[in-house]
Amino acid sequence: MSYFEELAFQYIDGEWRSGTGSWDIVDFNPYDGEKLASITVAGVAEIDQAYRAAERAQAAWGATNPYTRRLVFERALRIIDDREAELAAAITAECGGTALKAAFELHLVREFLREALHLALRAEGRILPSPDDTKENRLYRVPVGVVGVISPFNFPFLLSVKSVAPALALGNAVVLKPHQNTPICGGGLVAKVFEEAGLPAGVLNVVVTDIAEIGDALIEHPVPKVISFTGSDKVGRHVATVAAGHFKRTILELGGNSALIVLDDADLDYAVDAAVFSRFIHQGQVCMAANRVLVDRSVEQEFTEKFVAKVKSLKVGDPGDPATHIGPLIHAGQAEAIGALVEQAVADGATALVRGGAEGTLVSPSVLTGLKADAAILGQEIFGPVALIIPFDGEEEAIRLANATPYGLSGAVHTGDVERGVRVAKRIDSGMIHVNDGTVHDEPIVPFGGEKASGVGRLNGDAMVDAFTTTKWISIQHGRTKFPF
Repeated sequence: MSYFEELAFQYIDGEWRSGTGSWDIVDFNPYDGEKLASITVAGVAEIDQAYRAAERAQAAWGATNPYTRRLVFERALRIIDDREAELAAAITAECGGTALKAAFELHLVREFLREALHLALRAEGRILPSPDDTKENRLYRVPVGVVGVISPFNFPFLLSVKSVAPALALGNAVVLKPHQNTPICGGGLVAKVFEEAGLPAGVLNVVVTDIAEIGDALIEHPVPKVISFTGSDKVGRHVATVAAGHFKRTILELGGNSALIVLDDADLDYAVDAAVFSRFIHQGQVCMAANRVLVDRSVEQEFTEKFVAKVKSLKVGDPGDPATHIGPLIHAGQAEAIGALVEQAVADGATALVRGGAEGTLVSPSVLTGLKADAAILGQEIFGPVALIIPFDGEEEAIRLANATPYGLSGAVHTGDVERGVRVAKRIDSGMIHVNDGTVHDEPIVPFGGEKASGVGRLNGDAMVDAFTTTKWISIQHGRTKFPF
């Protein structure tokens, strides 16, 4: 039995069960259209059951010695090591991920599980002074209780684990809703790994459903105190609005429109490699992808020639073939949208140095230049294999162009002078930026998140403690307070 047959269910209170919703989510392989699984969606009743199970299980889990909680993550790591080939095959089948993408995703999943081992011990308290000599102030870090996690389709296993693992490590219970296009990699596999690793029933629950079935029940439910959402800024705004109305904290990791800046003293061959990877990894379906490649006009011609040559060498096709660089987009609708975006940009005056066509969900790369300053494509996230090359004259214009977007997630600066790169990087309005590297990076101890429409809050490292715990002040009066009446 494959993972897709075995895990095509809801996972609530330690049981794999069918949903009671009114329709089925059909899970397709985006490359060849093969039906992988059919899952009856969870209804509002299952959402309540999942949250209530989490609420019941959390008290004991939160009281468990953190050294004991760590054992679950140690076993989860061993399970992933033992089943790496099966997990990689699932990522390729459900996400259209190439061998490189699957390996990259599994590597980061391991890194975040290793970090969870340490996070379990990092909810440190403090003793604070008091103006009263006989009084003691203790500040405790305690779990928030139950966390709702909503994960996306592009790196579903990783971006589910990235919130689920630290929330669990810090003593919380979790209800996870994966994206409907990746219910197994984003949900079922996560539950399976933690179930086999010995996580008690009810501490992690997975509901496969959609807003069309449950409305805002996942966010409005009274049990979860924190909602961790990764996805588009449009949906993120809705999540934030609904959560705020119910006094819930949100961690929002949203879209991006990152710029990779090539200054006049950059190593052009290296910058080309970084830019091509940053734009086309996982078909460009990455929030940190370099949508815009900004190049100093003095090196524009040489850079562009090398960039176009490298892009033309990329192999498009079956993600199961280890030689493939670019596999399918997640569904045909996304492929059509990318094609329409390129057509509109060209109609508006852009020059296509490379004009990619589409065959089903396979979309070949496009490279556009000569864009007008007000071109619509410049201001939006492009979730597909389209690169924009934009010349600039000097650092000041590069900074202005890089910041001319409602997003602020990632970015990169290439230069022969590291400190020059840092000076430029400091002036880019983004949560993350990398000097002489790509735009696509994630490390488990470094705060990850964006500015502007790219999100609210941070994940990774100590930021996880802030995200998934709350502070509790307990004062102790060792003497006697003199009350005024």
